[in-house]
Formats: sequence, C-alpha cells, structure tokens
Amino acid sequence: MIVLDTSFLIDFFRNENLNSAILDGEKSAVTVISYYEIMAGVRRIKSPKEEKFFTHFFSDIEILDLTLPAAEIASDIGARMALHGNRVNAFDILIAGIALAHHATEILTADTDFKEISKYAGIEVREYDRPERA
Repeated sequence: MIVLDTSFLIDFFRNENLNSAILDGEKSAVTVISYYEIMAGVRRIKSPKEEKFFTHFFSDIEILDLTLPAAEIASDIGARMALHGNRVNAFDILIAGIALAHHATEILTADTDFKEISKYAGIEVREYDRPERA
C-alpha cells in the first residue's frame, strides 16, 4: 500500500493527470492527518470547488487513523531524529508513523521532509514530477 501525502493531494486537485503517479492495481490510502490538513485549508479559503472535490475524494479512499501504535512509531521516529538534530514538521512524522503502523510500504509526496524521515523510519519515499503552478 502507498500513502498519498498532503502535498500530492493538493497537486492532484490542481492536475488530475497526476493519477499516473499511482501504479495500476496499487492500493492507496491517506492519513487522517492529511484529511485534517486538506479540510482545514478548504474551510479556511471557503472554496466550494475544492470542498466538493475533496469530499468526494475522501469518500472513495481509505483514511488511516492515528492509533496508539501509530503514535508510538511516530514518537520513536521523532525522538531519534531530534537526537541527531534533525527536526521536521511533526505532522509529517505522524503521517509516517500512521503509514508504518498500517503496513504501508511507500509515501507518495513532493515534501522533502519525508526524505529525512525515511532515514529513520524505514519507509520508502516516492517522489513525482510536480506540475507547474500557474
């Protein structure tokens, strides 16, 4: 299973051709953290188009929960990174912990924090060609 990070979801909204970044037959999911990040942004900017798109999108994909095991994994990753002076966005560490707790093998993202997290987390990071922003 591959977890779609928030950066991918935003870019996918802007360019649905990015679905080619997900391999045929590959199971994909998102985390409750990405759900929060997306929906908080949608509600902040009050975009009916984005709200409709993401409401539909989230109804059709598995949303992985933040469980106690996921929090344990994330706290271990965060602690090891901090011991090495490597600090990144805590939400990204939670996303990695959730992905690992749910047995995901990869995270699809354009966020460079995940490259650092992968050094401590043992999860693969798949990057995609980010579309040009208008």
